[in-house]
Amino acid sequence: MTSPPTDRAWLRAALAVFAVGWGANQFAPLLFLYREEQGLGQSDVTAMFSVYIVGLLPTLLVAGRWSDAHGRRVLMRPVLVLSLVATVLMLFGPQDPLWLYLGRFLAGLASGAAFGAGSAWVRELSAGAPPGTGARRAAIALTGGFGLGGLVGGLVGEFAPAPMVSPYLPHLVLGSVALVAAWNAADPYRPHGGSASAGLIPASAGTRRFLLGVAPWAPLVFGCASMSFAVLADLLGGDAGGLPTAYAGVMVGVTLGAGVLVQPTVRRLAAASPPSRPPVMGLAAAALGMAAGAALAASPDLPGRALWLLPVAVLLGAGYATLLVAGLVEVEFQSGPRDHAGLVAVFYVLAYLGMATPYVLAVLSRLGGPVPWIAALAVVCVLLIPLTQRQLR
Repeated sequence: MTSPPTDRAWLRAALAVFAVGWGANQFAPLLFLYREEQGLGQSDVTAMFSVYIVGLLPTLLVAGRWSDAHGRRVLMRPVLVLSLVATVLMLFGPQDPLWLYLGRFLAGLASGAAFGAGSAWVRELSAGAPPGTGARRAAIALTGGFGLGGLVGGLVGEFAPAPMVSPYLPHLVLGSVALVAAWNAADPYRPHGGSASAGLIPASAGTRRFLLGVAPWAPLVFGCASMSFAVLADLLGGDAGGLPTAYAGVMVGVTLGAGVLVQPTVRRLAAASPPSRPPVMGLAAAALGMAAGAALAASPDLPGRALWLLPVAVLLGAGYATLLVAGLVEVEFQSGPRDHAGLVAVFYVLAYLGMATPYVLAVLSRLGGPVPWIAALAVVCVLLIPLTQRQLR
């Protein structure tokens, strides 16, 4: 039996997105722990972090179009199960790191299927709300899951017994609750029954406005987030008073918590200002955060250096959230009912390329260390501002 749509029906869909987001990011604060306890190299742990996107990117495209053809809820049911399976596999990580790679890969598959179709589901259940509300709700569900998953994972990993097992247990509970809640949730979308394999990339993704006005900065969405809690938190974790895992978890919470707090303001700004203003503000915050992060990474003797990362994390979290909401609002503007999930998926594919930032920086750091490359990203953010202003008038 399916629950009829109500004013709060979107909450069940949002809980599903939230739970998958939690499962996707619970691993992030444990990078230092795996490196120290299992003797893994920096490139190994960042590869584990980044293999997530190998599963995520193709699934985003296929699942988004499949849900356009067949519906949202019917896809989200097995996705929630897959997210739980991924977490169960990572419980075996202490026995063999291959389980971590496989678990992260399956978490990427689940996320790719959930974030495009799940975001569209939340938006469609918010149809009676003011314009942009559905995009904001979907972004908050995603960001909240990412943030709390990382925060709780870091704190549990630092202070609870079995630090490479216990951080995954909260997600098993949350994911089970979300599965029950979403199983018969309302799904107002009426599938058009087209082919899920035809036209994986919708025509709206090929417009000049999307290609030049959104695509260039989309990778900075998760580039900002991963820069804060996976790159800078790891670089500065040795100054965190002997609590590197908790420190990384707190940085996840601060980064994405700041993102949650600014999203309502960004939604109101998007409704009342020229289309270019939100992404330009996001790029400015990203540039400032990355420049400040490069300065901290270059100052090993700065007193209280680990604490100075807190305001930097707020800046990067604001940049992440502003660009995320700006992108989803722009996607909502550029797409119709039959290609909305597909275009959301394309946007998330581009955005999630930024999750490879830790691995790319780990490789590039062999040439001169991480500081010049972090500073170079700040320059890229600045250079994208005039391009975005021209394209999103």
